[in-house]
Amino acid sequence: MTPETAVTSVVVTGAARGIGRAVAELLVARGHAVVVTDVDGEAARRTADEIGAAAGLAQDVRDEGSHRAVAKEALVHGPLTAWFNNAGVGNDGPLAALSSASVEQLVQVNLMGVLWGMRAALEAFGPEGGDVVNTASLSGLGPVPGLSVYAATKAAVVSLSTSVHAETPRNVRVHALCPDGVDTAMVDGMDPRGMAKALVHSGGGLLTVDAVAAEAVGLIGSSRVVRSLPAWRGGLMRVTSQAPSVAMRGLPQFVALGQRVIRKRG
Repeated sequence: MTPETAVTSVVVTGAARGIGRAVAELLVARGHAVVVTDVDGEAARRTADEIGAAAGLAQDVRDEGSHRAVAKEALVHGPLTAWFNNAGVGNDGPLAALSSASVEQLVQVNLMGVLWGMRAALEAFGPEGGDVVNTASLSGLGPVPGLSVYAATKAAVVSLSTSVHAETPRNVRVHALCPDGVDTAMVDGMDPRGMAKALVHSGGGLLTVDAVAAEAVGLIGSSRVVRSLPAWRGGLMRVTSQAPSVAMRGLPQFVALGQRVIRKRG
């Protein structure tokens, strides 16, 4: 096997199911040695066996040292060329209603887990560099009542991604993918009567995990730092972030639209 065809390794966190699994499966299909991680270690190992990944590991992304251990495992299978920080939690509800434990979990998993993963990836990339792809959210681009803490963590991921991208050498690229609502267990588990679930559905329909995975993998090697999906919703969110008090006047209409979509889905 020549250097040009040598297998490279890739890490995908939170990959036992949902977006992470779809990303891992696509990367395996493209010939990468993929290390799948998840807080549910048994599910990570099962997923790795089912999709042909190189390894499936239990990982709590809140543990900084766990990322170095994952990087070490990835390097066994080939030079590390990409790292997908996908693990996340979606505790919904207004700030005043969330438990302290829920707030802490959101910050520790969604922000600190990404930060530790980025550090581990940057340390483990070889001279050829690599890509870090962070799963952020459209909610990180503007106000989302009912998801205030979640949105804050995702806004921090977007900010972190842009700043670290500017800090790194040219052969290392950092990306933040900001999808609208995705058809996952996380969204299914939201309060069915809550404003957050309605707003997540207000785009007219949920994205599929395969569509999001294709966009995430497509960022590898690109110069795009922040990618919203779909683009028009990203533009709308940026407008609302500039004039949130004005934008919130249309909130009842978006909530009603989302509720209609939820009812239609059954």
